[in-house]
Amino acid sequence: MASRTACFLVIGNEILSGRTQDANVRVLAQALNHQGIRLVEVRVIPDIPAHIITTVNECRARFDLLFTSGGIGPTHDDITAACIAEAFNVPLICHEESFRQLEALFPAGSFNKARQRMAWLPQGATPIKNSVSTAPGFSLGNVHVMAGVPRIFQAMVSWLIPQLEAGSPLSSVSWYSYDVYEGDLAEPLTALQHDYPMLDIGSYPFDAGPKRGVALVAKGYDDQAVSHAGAALKHLLQSLGFTPLEGDPPRHTD
Repeated sequence: MASRTACFLVIGNEILSGRTQDANVRVLAQALNHQGIRLVEVRVIPDIPAHIITTVNECRARFDLLFTSGGIGPTHDDITAACIAEAFNVPLICHEESFRQLEALFPAGSFNKARQRMAWLPQGATPIKNSVSTAPGFSLGNVHVMAGVPRIFQAMVSWLIPQLEAGSPLSSVSWYSYDVYEGDLAEPLTALQHDYPMLDIGSYPFDAGPKRGVALVAKGYDDQAVSHAGAALKHLLQSLGFTPLEGDPPRHTD
């Protein structure tokens, strides 16, 4: 059975301008890998309603699962919830339980209209729990909408992803060697990828201080195929006269 596919939309002008660096892709990718869901594509899009709506509709039809981050806070440019509602052609409504939870969080008189907006979700949506600041994300159909703040995003991911239908987790095998170059490996790696089309086989140069080399990695959702491909990577390094070392190469620190 093929792994389900996922797309991640990072929504925010601040990402595209370079003002903010995204820290959420790795968090989501690792959680999905563990759950046996393949993150196929990541897009960064601006806070423009028409752009968000069009992209959401395109991606939710193309992928099994769609995740978004950003744009669900109390400010004027937090427009993701309204855009998701329009994409699904449903109204935004007040989610009473979320409203009560948020109201209880703030001192009397400070739960203003801006903060109340965080309790308005598309009709039919179910909240994604936020253990950090209470304001929920939400799921609607195959779309899962989460906050962009990394600490909150991670909390939402930790709550949501284990509840999704699991597949075979991502498996990987790595071998590396010093003093080898990608040009030495290109032709046999191409042949190996042909033998294992269902896997991702890659070569990654590294610099570990005075020593340099290449790491070879086989990864995929078929554990047996990954094991066989890993053995082939080890043999490839040996056949070229290099000493294969299992795992990831050491990181160079200044």
